[in-house]
Amino acid sequence: MSQGTSSVRVDNSVAQRLIEHIRNKTTDTAPSELRIPIDQFVNPARAEAEIALLKSLPVIVAHVSELKDTGSYVTREVLGVALLIVRQSDGTVAAFHNMCRHRGGRVEQAAAGSKRVFMCQYHGWAYNSEGGNLRHVPYEESFGTIDRSCNGLKRFTTHVRHGFVLVELSGAPGRSIEEYFGPEVDAELAPWGLERSQIFLDKSFTLDINWKLVMDGAVDSMHPQFLHVGGVGKLVATHTAVFQAYGRHGKLFQPRRKLEQLVREGAELEGSSKYISSLLLLYPNALIIGAPDHVEFWTVWPVPGNPNKSTVHIRFLVRPEILSPEMESRINASWDILSNAAQKEDWPMEEFIQKNAQANPDGTFVYGKNERAAQHLHWQLIQDLGNGTT
Repeated sequence: MSQGTSSVRVDNSVAQRLIEHIRNKTTDTAPSELRIPIDQFVNPARAEAEIALLKSLPVIVAHVSELKDTGSYVTREVLGVALLIVRQSDGTVAAFHNMCRHRGGRVEQAAAGSKRVFMCQYHGWAYNSEGGNLRHVPYEESFGTIDRSCNGLKRFTTHVRHGFVLVELSGAPGRSIEEYFGPEVDAELAPWGLERSQIFLDKSFTLDINWKLVMDGAVDSMHPQFLHVGGVGKLVATHTAVFQAYGRHGKLFQPRRKLEQLVREGAELEGSSKYISSLLLLYPNALIIGAPDHVEFWTVWPVPGNPNKSTVHIRFLVRPEILSPEMESRINASWDILSNAAQKEDWPMEEFIQKNAQANPDGTFVYGKNERAAQHLHWQLIQDLGNGTT
């Protein structure tokens, strides 16, 4: 993809498989159906285990465009943990526990900004933005000897990959983020230039839905023509998809309606994001969705203490060198379509499912062979946590 081109090429083998599926009215399939106990969407113990798993893995908490200069920061609450994410003088990014070592106050309460020093407003203990070291203690003589080397802000393992800032809240040190992503994911993300993109749109939602149901809906290629009759269903094909597994991760490809039309007309075809939509599941809880002009970036979070709630953070990323007034208009229209589909169709349906799960937690949900992308997430969770699936 050139810097002046908005569309991204899709691997030719994937494009040809999609074209054959369109011609044959078929789709990629899994070896068998998968049954998941409904209890796993409402059980507090299961939810606690899933949160512990997410804390042990690299999870995306920010984008580098939010941290442009030394000392710039954002604060986040991730899985119940308050984070202070700061750009360091050497260009790296550090993530600290936003918790004073004195009596537990937050040392920064603003959502974003730039500072050299963070001070807890409770008692005035202060910490350097560089390294998080303890800088100043009011009335220090009252505390005896304070060892500053072990009383700075707690620091979490942090990675930056393709412009995403990832944090491990409880993972063992020494993980290779390159190995965690893998060469296939790297190859899928590289053409989008996400490391030089900026956030065009930023929205957050709290839902009465288990986080896995939100993920299921996002990777589901079976429902557009039924649930999104007047919107997304007119834009993307139903029951026509290719799914590529990349270790823990995976990518779903679906033809846009325009590609179906071109296949029927016998036109000469090219595989690009103009005609093929794609959704990369970055395990465990991130979705990177390729649109013709931009990237939709989702993170879906379980809410600690309540398996029936989740938070969804959606950002649109775009490369500034291709952004124009015409593209801005198209991206805003894309948000209108997504917002309508999610808030008026997907999420209300998932809320119904959640309520039914609470009322009847003893059954199973069935993921058919043609629901391969949705199966992938649950198989990964089974590998990490087990589950008594049948």
